[in-house]
Amino acid sequence: MNSLSANQCSANPRSMLAGVVMRADRRVDGLVYAHATVGGDDATEAVLNLYRRLERRDINALLLGGAVISWFNIIDLDEVFEEIKRPLVCLTYEESAGLEKYLREYFPGSKEKIERYRSLGGRERMRLKTGHEIYVRVHGATVEEARILLNKFTLDGRVPEPVRLARMAARAARKIEEGLASGSE
Repeated sequence: MNSLSANQCSANPRSMLAGVVMRADRRVDGLVYAHATVGGDDATEAVLNLYRRLERRDINALLLGGAVISWFNIIDLDEVFEEIKRPLVCLTYEESAGLEKYLREYFPGSKEKIERYRSLGGRERMRLKTGHEIYVRVHGATVEEARILLNKFTLDGRVPEPVRLARMAARAARKIEEGLASGSE
């Protein structure tokens, strides 16, 4: 089973997203990058670009390290699922009252952003084999199927290996990009 995981690291007007293809034996079999605008509305397209640029038909599931990235840039999970037609598991790690209050504060009058956030729906609490709890939104699979997938890729803690590696790759690429922009590389 191959899984694509996307994560981001932000420090300026554009966030770096990384997509990692990881096989069931946890061997990395692909890596790709994209950008999303901090505070923008292009996160969905950035995630889809990661998937498209890989040009892989053997990806069986998509793991996302969050649905709201890059300072309130909201991924439309329904749109991503409709295009990739693979199980989609979106992870978060903390219980929260939600972000609608902050969307109203930071983006006054942005009904579209609030509607996109509301369309994400609720999260399901899940306990992993490691004993850690996470929260998931699942498309194209049951919550139990998502638990099996996440347990397969989570070696310790609560972050599945493809998500952990995507996070590291995004941070490393961002550092290189920032170094090139500042002339220090």
